[in-house]
Amino acid sequence: MDFYLTQSPYSDPGDLDVSGLPRDPGQLARLVRDVIIHRGEGERFGYAIPQERLHDDAESRYAAALLRILRERKDAPLTEHRAPDERFVGTCRDFALLHCSLLRATGTPARIRCGFATYFSEGFHDDHWVTEYGLPDGSWRLIDPQVHHPSYDVPFDPLDVPRDRFLVAGEAWRACREGRADPETFGVTGLDWVKGLWFVRADVCRDLAAFHRVELLPWDGWGPEILDDAALTEDDIALTDAVAAARSEDELRRLYEDPRLTVPDEITSYTTYGGVRKVTLRRSRTTSPGGSRAASPAR
Repeated sequence: MDFYLTQSPYSDPGDLDVSGLPRDPGQLARLVRDVIIHRGEGERFGYAIPQERLHDDAESRYAAALLRILRERKDAPLTEHRAPDERFVGTCRDFALLHCSLLRATGTPARIRCGFATYFSEGFHDDHWVTEYGLPDGSWRLIDPQVHHPSYDVPFDPLDVPRDRFLVAGEAWRACREGRADPETFGVTGLDWVKGLWFVRADVCRDLAAFHRVELLPWDGWGPEILDDAALTEDDIALTDAVAAARSEDELRRLYEDPRLTVPDEITSYTTYGGVRKVTLRRSRTTSPGGSRAASPAR
């Protein structure tokens, strides 16, 4: 698991002093929950989130940038609980990324996973990101730091999310392809056009990238523009089938080396508020889980 003990350009916390942080994954999840507010949680916390924070904070790709914003709003240790107006305004990906960053920094192998949660909307699979950390026996456990709060009434322990309540993107794809789930129930609540098999495919690609420590934003895409099921080709479906069927790190590594799946220098940002735009990424070299050298982009 050494690969997941090493920070990526995205998860690197910069000059953060981690000596005073807890090492327990659950305690770190509570810490993250106390410094970030989801941009859809304003009403839940009785806080009118400023419009600029709704847009600008969540565009921070780096954990270091997230931490810088936190320091600007309140110069205090991360272990200190913050009022809503002192927090970073992010998305589920930001909860997962900061948690992953702190886990890696304190000695626990971790990665973020992209997939679909069944516990937000009845009968719907919501696009979501969580943290996955390694246990001493070599197994992995899912944590959802966003819902690790009394205001979320979920029927399980958020520090040990059942695999049937959060479907990693590859499992979601298999469920759709095998007829066990309706692709129209996978997407983003409130955005009626963001659902379907095409969107599940996009999450499979983002999850594969995150598996290789390329932790992009939830609305990043690359390759051919596929924004509805009609745009999916037989080749697209076959390639996604192969990713979803992979069962070993070696298989995933070989697949990620396919130029159709590797995150390129330039990606497309599909933000609903900023409009579609190109984002140029700089590249850094990292070692992939299988031991080969793989190019990982960083903005």
